[in-house]
Amino acid sequence: MTPDVLLVGAGDLGAAVGLRLADLGHEVLALRRNASLVPPPLRGRSVDLTSGSPDLSDVRPRLVVVALTARPRTEEAYRATYVDGMARALDALPEPPERAVLVSSTAVHGGSDLPELQDETSPVAPSDGPGRQLVAAEEAFHERLPRGTVLRLSGLYGGSSTRLLDMVREGRVTDPHRWTNRIHREDAAAAVVHLLTMAADPEPLYLGTDDVPAQMGDVAAHLARLLDAPEPPTADPAQGHGKRLSNARLRSTGWAPSRPSYREGYTSSLVE
Repeated sequence: MTPDVLLVGAGDLGAAVGLRLADLGHEVLALRRNASLVPPPLRGRSVDLTSGSPDLSDVRPRLVVVALTARPRTEEAYRATYVDGMARALDALPEPPERAVLVSSTAVHGGSDLPELQDETSPVAPSDGPGRQLVAAEEAFHERLPRGTVLRLSGLYGGSSTRLLDMVREGRVTDPHRWTNRIHREDAAAAVVHLLTMAADPEPLYLGTDDVPAQMGDVAAHLARLLDAPEPPTADPAQGHGKRLSNARLRSTGWAPSRPSYREGYTSSLVE
């Protein structure tokens, strides 16, 4: 069967999205540097988007998901992957899809200390080169697909990365007062699928995050109990700094996180 879904990027999150769509009966083609790493029943195609344009003349997907990963975290790598690489993939499509979602990041909001929750109406204020390139990628995406949707995800967890767990185990949590925002990988994948398949037309932009912004010290204390690790420094709400994000717009579409906060998310991840 001819693929009706194209994944531009099939790492942890992209593959999770693809598998959910396959379960719904879609035929999914996934672009990845090494196609052998694409899980079945998804079909993989080896493509390095940082070095050349793919041949997509044989596919006319109804749905497109851009879920790329750049390494290392430099401005140059982010431009090569998120801006130039994405543009090569979208420009290679014979015709525009019915719906498309670009997975971006709430890093474009910078580290604002505003007292109110930030949402889709808050101005972008990237604090570094990678953040600036993500803004450029969002602009390039909407130039090519004006009816497409950008989903800015907060800190992803529940995948293969153990960075925060290692920090807690090793007693390296040094800023317990900082506000953090996160979303479990499975809830993020469900949000992408929801935006692709919901009955109403999605809006151009959503923030994907769980229900509860949390100070790093509270998250670390919960993990320390689960891991039997040393107790981290205590969070003080009066010293809280950093941005806090709202998922109200995404929730209003009918999506809801199955892990509403870090408590359910990390407990389920570490017990599974």
